Amino acid sequence: MSTVFTTLDTPMGALLLAGEGGVLTRVTFGRPEPAWRAGDLPEATGQLRAYLAGERHDFALPVRSAGTPFQERVWAALDEIPYGRTLTYGALAERVGAPRDRIRAVAAAVGANPLLIVRPCHRVVGADGSLTGYAGGLSAKRDLLTLEGALQTALF
Repeated sequence: MSTVFTTLDTPMGALLLAGEGGVLTRVTFGRPEPAWRAGDLPEATGQLRAYLAGERHDFALPVRSAGTPFQERVWAALDEIPYGRTLTYGALAERVGAPRDRIRAVAAAVGANPLLIVRPCHRVVGADGSLTGYAGGLSAKRDLLTLEGALQTALF
């Protein structure tokens, strides 16, 4: 089965969506693989547009990702973080049963998430609430958390 991709213009930049047979396999701010072909992913595009417009708080999309068993556990825990809420890396480690000295491994699994926004890795923050690491950049993470009401916009 071949992978198709489309891009979605967002306030944070062009978002790349890729899938196979109607199943979403990647959402990123990156570039398409050379073997992929341009195509349509209308359901994913529509749901992401609605999310970015503040009209949708979760996604109902068939998705597939291939990670290690540890990554899959971490990713499943990401799916449990509610819209408009954040969770620290330490709390996430605790949820997946990882010891405190494995927080970096948890952070690496979060960083390997191939489904940005749809699988809400942007909702994971540092122990002090600071915004740390995001494949789409910290500005995009800030924008997403502000959209969800988890952060206030800067006051002047």
